[in-house]
Amino acid sequence: MVLCVKLCGNLKFYQSHFYGTVVPPDEVTVNYRHGLPLITLTLPSRKERCQFVVKPMLSTVGSFLQDLQNEDKGVKTAAIFTADGSEIPASTLMEILLMNDFKLVINKVPYDVQCPKREKLSMEHATQMENVKSLVHRLFTALHLEEFQKKREHLLLEKIDHLKGQLRPLEQIKAGIEARSEAKTSRLLWAGLALLSVQGGALAWLTWWVYSWDIMEPVTYFITVANSMVFFAYFIITRQDYTYSAVKSRQFLHFFHKKSKKQHFDVVQYNKLKEDLAKATESLKQVRHSLYLRMQGKELNGKN
Repeated sequence: MVLCVKLCGNLKFYQSHFYGTVVPPDEVTVNYRHGLPLITLTLPSRKERCQFVVKPMLSTVGSFLQDLQNEDKGVKTAAIFTADGSEIPASTLMEILLMNDFKLVINKVPYDVQCPKREKLSMEHATQMENVKSLVHRLFTALHLEEFQKKREHLLLEKIDHLKGQLRPLEQIKAGIEARSEAKTSRLLWAGLALLSVQGGALAWLTWWVYSWDIMEPVTYFITVANSMVFFAYFIITRQDYTYSAVKSRQFLHFFHKKSKKQHFDVVQYNKLKEDLAKATESLKQVRHSLYLRMQGKELNGKN
């Protein structure tokens, strides 16, 4: 006597159905009906027999055990082992599981399950089945592609909003650090200009008012050589040419990272969020472009 008929497992993909019947035996059996395997077992809490109709090519061991726990909340632990005692991974397809006998353990109670032997498909039949699977997959993709793209657009918009929300306070902190670092770098550059001006003025004063050019000429030569040595040492240490723009950028980054540590600004996290935002924005652009092309195609088909 059928007591209930309802969908079991993932409601979205309709992977398995179960039917409750009041039958006393406790063994777990596997039978085939309309080409699909039926796993019949007794629920530990309700003591009812349930039949799980399994889609072998879609369901996995993990989804079957989850369906079992969803049907009977009294199932605390459930696992499937091979006949020799090795645990079968949750990602294993039920089609592979049902090729050999196995052991179902529910709440530490083992049940030996014997799978009926099925005739092997011929090579031609197997090829036809693979072609049918491929055709069904292509049809499903074609029929649900627009729906999938709209859902993906919605998810990407939510992700972008979430990333922008995380970046907003970081952007404010970063703007303040950049402003202070820029100001400090500018002061350093003006200090360098002032130092060079003082040096030039001192050499002019020593040349025309204190000494003569004959005395100051070797001094200026050694000053030039010393400056060349400083520039060459800068290249050896930084592996960069001594240009004013490179020196400014390097000093700015030095001040920026120093102030970031003081204010506990995580530069690595900020860069990661920016990269994720750029990837999400690019993905959204591609999805919208694809949706636009599909709409254009529908409009052309409507006009024709």
